[in-house]
Amino acid sequence: MKKSKPILAITMGDPAGIGPEIAVKTFANKEVYDWCSPVLVGSAAVMDEAMKIAGTPLLLNPIQKVEQARFEFGKIDVLDIGMVVGEIKYGEVSAEAGNLAFYSIVKAIELAKNGEVDGTVTNPINKKAINDAGHHFSGHTEIYAHYTDTSKYAMLLADEKIKVIHVSTHVSLRKACDLAKKERILEVIDILNKGLKRLGIDSPRIGVAGLNPHSGDDGLFGDEEIKEIGPAVVEAKQKGLDVSGPVPPDTLFALAAGGRFDGCVAMYHDQGHIPFKLAGFQWDEETKKMKSVKGVNITLGLPIIRTSVDHGTAFEIAGQGIASPDALMYAINYAVKLAQN
Repeated sequence: MKKSKPILAITMGDPAGIGPEIAVKTFANKEVYDWCSPVLVGSAAVMDEAMKIAGTPLLLNPIQKVEQARFEFGKIDVLDIGMVVGEIKYGEVSAEAGNLAFYSIVKAIELAKNGEVDGTVTNPINKKAINDAGHHFSGHTEIYAHYTDTSKYAMLLADEKIKVIHVSTHVSLRKACDLAKKERILEVIDILNKGLKRLGIDSPRIGVAGLNPHSGDDGLFGDEEIKEIGPAVVEAKQKGLDVSGPVPPDTLFALAAGGRFDGCVAMYHDQGHIPFKLAGFQWDEETKKMKSVKGVNITLGLPIIRTSVDHGTAFEIAGQGIASPDALMYAINYAVKLAQN
């Protein structure tokens, strides 16, 4: 095994979803091998079935250790996690599928922590399947935080025009408002600043969203901007960061898309996800499917690299061979950038 490019562990995702299929389509793109040395972490049996669905004439190279990988275009190096695969039906939530997806993630994390790979890239999982299998996590981010013993982390969504990080993610909207505190906001601003530098932006310009409509209108619609968000921005500026805010959310992302900011801080999940997906997801009404699903999910603050597609398992089209690998290609490209910096 020769290590001339970053070695990336790519998880297969939920085997009942589109993860294995888009992984096959990605490995069938020679450009990926120009960027990195990829190894698929999961089940060889699942990937064999996925190749039939994708209709891609590749060969499987099942391995037990990364050092056995060949990294040759035309072959998929599959680090098999050694779990027996029963009957898994496309598009259906099952504990067995969740269990396979979960242990693929844990294995990838282990490889990165041990220095056997330079970064990890994850395919979509189904949260209910994971929990039905007895693994009580609300998503990938929380799994990574737990297995790397990380307490300060944040989700960054990235595409060509918009890069947005979140103060909170998988919590209720009511709880998200309670979590918009100065200490956490300042922490996320700092994480974003460092993350953007790792992506090659030397002097990041950061815009911070308000929580309330019109950023509260001087306390008329809420005082979080006055008590929490504004003071966090002031302190970040005192540390020498180029930060603006709180900016009304409906204005912030339009400015970012136009090039005013290199990165944005959203106060909660949908505040950041909606403008991000509007920029990168394209629905085709004629074909009744997504024409493009570009966008990358990056967990910043971890001791290892983790990027991911920013779409779900797409159970409604799983097993049909029509899923787009665009987002996975983007996720790999961003993992390479992070590994190089």
